[in-house]
Amino acid sequence: MTNRSGPTRRTALAGGLTALTAAGLASCSSTSSSGAASPSSSTGAAPSATSGGSGSSPRTLTVALFGTQKGADAFNKVADPFRKANPGVTVKFTATSGTDWNDFFSKLLTQIAAGNIPDVIQVATEGLQLFAAKNLAAPLDDYVKKDAAALKPYFADVHPSLVEAMLYKGSLYCLPTDFNAGNMFLDTSLLQKAGASFPAATWTMDDFHTLATKMSKSGTVGFDWVVRLWGSWTSFMYANGANLLTEGKYPGGDWLWKTFYPADAAAKGRGGGWDWGAPTANSPGVVEALDYMVQLKKAGLSPSPDVGGGGTLQGLFASNRIGMAIGGGFWAGGLKNAGMPLGGFDAQFFPKWKVQRHLFGTGGFTLSAQSKNKELAYELLKSLLTPASIDVICAGNTTTPTRKSMMTAARYATTGPTHWETFYNTLTDFPNTAPVPAPPYYNALANSLNQRTTQAMASGDAKSALDGMQRDLETAAAQSG
Repeated sequence: MTNRSGPTRRTALAGGLTALTAAGLASCSSTSSSGAASPSSSTGAAPSATSGGSGSSPRTLTVALFGTQKGADAFNKVADPFRKANPGVTVKFTATSGTDWNDFFSKLLTQIAAGNIPDVIQVATEGLQLFAAKNLAAPLDDYVKKDAAALKPYFADVHPSLVEAMLYKGSLYCLPTDFNAGNMFLDTSLLQKAGASFPAATWTMDDFHTLATKMSKSGTVGFDWVVRLWGSWTSFMYANGANLLTEGKYPGGDWLWKTFYPADAAAKGRGGGWDWGAPTANSPGVVEALDYMVQLKKAGLSPSPDVGGGGTLQGLFASNRIGMAIGGGFWAGGLKNAGMPLGGFDAQFFPKWKVQRHLFGTGGFTLSAQSKNKELAYELLKSLLTPASIDVICAGNTTTPTRKSMMTAARYATTGPTHWETFYNTLTDFPNTAPVPAPPYYNALANSLNQRTTQAMASGDAKSALDGMQRDLETAAAQSG
């Protein structure tokens, strides 16, 4: 995995494509009678979706993005191939800012309730089930089945874990364009100052604690973090073999796995999306993970965290004031934009605790269930899956491409890090890597996590705070039905 009055895990820092979150709403984003053609099986440029020779009036597609309007304007060029293939069709990108995905979702839901209906919505893992459960997102199953031949190269290039995160109750709601896994970023100059070496891929929590101690003793902040669902103390929770919700899989999705991943071992056992069950927020593994953060603070190895998307944290890291922080591929571009020199940072897998499990968030665009031009909107969605379009979405390495073929040394030559392979290898090398827990009541979960984490850090009592979170989530789950 967003914008905390600064870029989110899928947005650029100041002035960049802050709306990259829109590529999947994520990061981690509208209407006339649908006289457009059915999804095409063409493998070339986006096929024309206008009624050939029908003399139909120009149509407009509106795309809702997470970020600033300046970022949305910069993002506008991603639709140029679609516009060229569909003369007379206007594509408008409209931005909604927020501190994080839950803030964006809340504002967008209010806009939709007021009758401002987008055709396409940028959505991240965090909002996929929220929008699907409210029938605000339309399933893509029929479109994808008709377009199977054209889409096979795309699916062959995208790890199945990212696709599964975009399924809900057996149906596919989003074709992911970008993602970010929770890795560990390290300041190389502060490593040297502490007399420490870059950690091995197999490093452990003991290694992490030792390194944080060395860095703190050398006069810097050993580790810093922010309060949010992605890339927060929740990364420690995953490494401790725990989660806020019971993990399950919905049935279904067989058609997708058999069509696009028939011989891929990484697709074995996947289903119809993540079924987030009963809350387990005060289970021993979760309490231990949050209490570890409390103990880091007490030991002087980590300060009190801020609530938000991480823009401030990136700025502090870029100014060599933080030794380690959790970040995804979007940090490469973010740190570069913040002025950190090439070679000034590197990235490693998250350390092993009970397990070496990572979390991720992925993003893309979903089709609004209320759009009156769904076929045309789908053609726009499909046009965003090409390497050229994803290059625009991931410009400057402000997020990570879902297409593995795009992960090259040349891509990271101007930003770093040296170990850029870490980003995609988190998916391929760790089969237990999983999306952040994001049920239909995600907004309530995110708000509770922010409040209860802040409570724990202020009181020093992780168990009491998580008992409160357990009650919050049980109430939210019951109300969600």
